[in-house]
Amino acid sequence: MAESKLYVNKKQSRQGYFLLLAGILFVAINLRPALAAVGPLINDIRQATGLSNSMLGLLTTLPLIAFGVVSTLTPLFTRRFGIGGTLLGAMLLLVVGIGIRSMGGTFMLYFGTLLFGVAIAFGNVLLPGLTKRNFSSNSGVITSLYSSVMAVGASLAAGISVPLADNYGLGWRISLVIWAILAFVAFVVWLPQLSRLKRSEEKRSFSSAMKSLGQSRLAWKIALFMGLQSLTFYVILAWLPAILQSRGYDAEFSGWMLSLSQAAGILGSLVVPTLGGRKNDQRRIVWFLIIIEVIGLVGLLFPQIGLVPLWVSLIGFVLGGTFGLALLFLVLRSKDTASATELSGMAQSIGYVVAATGPIIFGSIFDFTGNWTYSILLLILLATFKLYMGLGAGTPGKV
Repeated sequence: MAESKLYVNKKQSRQGYFLLLAGILFVAINLRPALAAVGPLINDIRQATGLSNSMLGLLTTLPLIAFGVVSTLTPLFTRRFGIGGTLLGAMLLLVVGIGIRSMGGTFMLYFGTLLFGVAIAFGNVLLPGLTKRNFSSNSGVITSLYSSVMAVGASLAAGISVPLADNYGLGWRISLVIWAILAFVAFVVWLPQLSRLKRSEEKRSFSSAMKSLGQSRLAWKIALFMGLQSLTFYVILAWLPAILQSRGYDAEFSGWMLSLSQAAGILGSLVVPTLGGRKNDQRRIVWFLIIIEVIGLVGLLFPQIGLVPLWVSLIGFVLGGTFGLALLFLVLRSKDTASATELSGMAQSIGYVVAATGPIIFGSIFDFTGNWTYSILLLILLATFKLYMGLGAGTPGKV
């Protein structure tokens, strides 16, 4: 079935083209702040709720579980409601989830977290499909744009959450709920796409598509590369401030170091997918990124060395770069728009199930050992597995 039959009017104006791009970027900037704002405030949340590190790790793990469950099912929603309707509903659910999280009580804290996790899952899966369909000739550039915008959102949330809570006296609940405003703006900006983005007429069997992907070694390598990348990202997102505070740094400095890592991730998100999109083979890029990641983790492992901003920046650059590269693999290794969405759903489902184990396991390791050394060593070990999966995903081919 011809791609042109599926989605957007061929006579879409230049204004409509940029309106769609703006909508994608506003959706993208909302896919990280609700999570990134939690790490710097983790001590405030612990003091207010009395939760253990393992239970606090669940605040990051729950959305990842939602990502894993919802990602595979996303194509079913787009067939029923279209991409436009699905993303609009996702932005509305994001607003509601962020609001519920700050209403008070442990149940609301976790229930709201689960709801916005479902919302973010839809955005995670659908943006690569939109890129494949509407911007296939510039997939590397567009992937760089929206993945870097995601990093901007994460960096902003990580950097200002503690000042909002402490310096302005808003407290951690208000500091977290503020991000519902940005999500509502994305909801409004996305509204015009309801009429512009038509529903797919694709009738391929969902179950047969998933079975085919499940038998593809390349699809599994992409999924596990994404999972290991995401595991490292969410461990850093959840625990980097706590790691630094355990070494004598205050909460505000630790929050800004997390923000610095996310800012460095913006550069990685801009550079890596753009370079990767120009090549058929991305294996050299994978080698470079993993080597830099290990150097940064070793720097964190030995606090007596100092140079914390350098190590944090290196890790952030790699996390941004590997995330953008994983998204690019979803576009480059798929045959068409439908397969891009299905591969995105399958890869992100499996990937985030892997990632979901990270924050709670690493929090539990700290609870058991009383220090972060073993957690960092485990991240270094996982980097070697990520290298293997990345080399497979970076080899030219189609799923």
